[in-house]
Amino acid sequence: MTAQTPLHTRIEAKRDDLIALTQDLIRIPTLNPPGDNYREICEYLKQRLEARGFTCNLIRAHGTPGDSEKYPRWNIVARYDGKRAGDCVHFNSHTDVVEVGAGWTTDPFGAELIDGKIYGRGTCDMKGGMAASIIAAEAFLEQHPDFAGSIEISGTADEETGGYGGVAYLAEQGHYKHVQHVIIPEPLQKDRICLGHRGVWWAEIETHGEIAHGSMPFLGDCAVRHMGAVMHEMEETLFPALANKKTAMPVVPVGARSSTMNINSLHGGQAEPEADFTGLPSPCVPDHAKMIIDRRYLMEESKSEVEREVRAVLETVKSKRENFRYDLNEIWSVEPTMASKDAPVVTSVAKAIGDVLGKPAEYVVSPGTYDQKHIDRIGKLKNCIAYGPGLLELAHKPDEYVGVDDMIDSAKVMASVLVDLLDPRG
Repeated sequence: MTAQTPLHTRIEAKRDDLIALTQDLIRIPTLNPPGDNYREICEYLKQRLEARGFTCNLIRAHGTPGDSEKYPRWNIVARYDGKRAGDCVHFNSHTDVVEVGAGWTTDPFGAELIDGKIYGRGTCDMKGGMAASIIAAEAFLEQHPDFAGSIEISGTADEETGGYGGVAYLAEQGHYKHVQHVIIPEPLQKDRICLGHRGVWWAEIETHGEIAHGSMPFLGDCAVRHMGAVMHEMEETLFPALANKKTAMPVVPVGARSSTMNINSLHGGQAEPEADFTGLPSPCVPDHAKMIIDRRYLMEESKSEVEREVRAVLETVKSKRENFRYDLNEIWSVEPTMASKDAPVVTSVAKAIGDVLGKPAEYVVSPGTYDQKHIDRIGKLKNCIAYGPGLLELAHKPDEYVGVDDMIDSAKVMASVLVDLLDPRG
């Protein structure tokens, strides 16, 4: 590890502030769905960052999925302009967290500090990363007040459900047109640079039948059996074919370097009864069945190829089964994205990791998507990566935590990047 710089010393002195900031963020339960407390967390960030000289704008993503008067999709963009012209470095963190789930041994929103770790929903994914980026920016501004360029910090909504009420909306409104470098502090570990992510194609398959009395199923046509034939064909042909597809993308974990498909949900026949219903189901042959698939694909594949493979399964089943009818509809999709290792933000973060941690950076790609997709696709900015503290495997798990030392080290890396990209000389 290289010699400690005054900037790094300043960050270490902010340890207690970093812990308190992270705890405050966790204690605002921004659950998504439905989208609780977005305004509250934006107001908290506004109060803190305005006190440190940032200009803050709260932006509601009107009309985006999930936005309503009860659950408005609020975002914050904070900006600090330097003394001279220069590049803009933007730190983007999502403020939403997923459902708590079962299995916790700590209070999910208690933000307890235990043995150097802060526990709670969203600590790792990704309020710890947000806190580290804020501390990094504040320490840099204190140490180098005469820098060139600008620093932006955003807290955005709905990343966990696609990001359309957050980064996608901001990109559509032109909020990244003036930005040169973006760091998203997702939990990929403090010595890793995440260059991008695999593609995703979600689709719904529906099979059709004919309703009849359950005691005389031969008078009807069971859509669930048709769907069972689809699943059988997938097991026989599609899943083995996907496992044989490999990518040159450095995806982690290694298992995700093949194409994958998850059957996200499956339902056929009568709707599930209300929780307080105590009666019995009626005896009917199901005339419809639905499956939602989550297909993750590689840089070497195209979306059209992905869709053709699924349709080929359905057409094969159709050729074998009498009266087989289906619909296949796309729900949403995102192309794979990957920044170049030569991109300025990549080389700068790699240098900072070497300086702070005394080891070379590892380059990875995420198995799932995050908001880089919108900055690339809509914002037209390729110079974007994910880098932040936390262990990816803890995301969405019970007893999620982030290590304080990891946040300190990541803050040092991010502050060093600011020194590199924004001329600190007066």
